[in-house]
This record gives sequence, C-alpha cells and structure tokens, in this order.
Amino acid sequence: MTPVQTHSRSTRSTHPAAVHGTVADVMYAAGPQVWNDMTVEVALSVMAAAGTGHLIVCDEDGQCTDLVTRARLTAVRTGLGYTDRVRLRDVAGVDAGGFASPLTTVAEAEHVMRRRRLGVLPVVDEDGNALGVIALSR
Repeated sequence: MTPVQTHSRSTRSTHPAAVHGTVADVMYAAGPQVWNDMTVEVALSVMAAAGTGHLIVCDEDGQCTDLVTRARLTAVRTGLGYTDRVRLRDVAGVDAGGFASPLTTVAEAEHVMRRRRLGVLPVVDEDGNALGVIALSR
C-alpha cells in the first residue's frame, strides 16, 4: 500500500517523487468536520450525504480530537446497548490512531498506518486544527 494524493487543499506537488517527502506533500482535504456531540445516526447521515467514508471530529474549541470511519460507526450502531442517543464523544478513541503533523515524513505515516491498520490518518497543525488527511491506497 502506498499513499494516494487525490484533491489537495494547496498547490503542492503531485509528482510521484512527493511520496518521499512529508505528509503535507500528499495529504488531501480533510472533508467534513463535525462536533463531538453529534449522534452516531446523524454522523452516518452526514457521511452518506457527503459521499465520504470518514469524518473529522472536533471538540467545542474546534480542535481535531478524532477521526471516525463509516465502518467504525456501523459497528457501534450494531453493538449491544446502542441507542440513537450515542454521541461521537461516547465512541471517541475506541480505535483512534492519532494524528500526523504536516512535517511527518510519508514513510513514517505509512509505517504508523500499517502498524495500527488505519486507512486514513488526520493531519493537524500545532494547534490541533485539521489540515487534511492522508490515506493508503488499497
């Protein structure tokens, strides 16, 4: 698996040599960002409407706290004890893989993603604001 660049937020290079650089060279737009008090049901609806498989979860200060995937939320929804009142903060950190800095090398990010079996890793700045995501191709 190797990182894939799709739509970049910036004008960074899309040259194949970029995979030897930093995460900032290959990240793409973070996609929808939601608050941690959103219910799982609403989050799944937002994903469906946006045509995405993940959401960046933010706290009340707008800082990135988690990334949730459709697979993770579907598993929560089918679990015992689930109600339609379960919020993203209630499932946060279950399988969180952390975050990457824009200065993290692509090789380091790939290593972390493979070791933790993550398909997507958020890229955040020093203040915790989501800048984008990096994804592994299948």
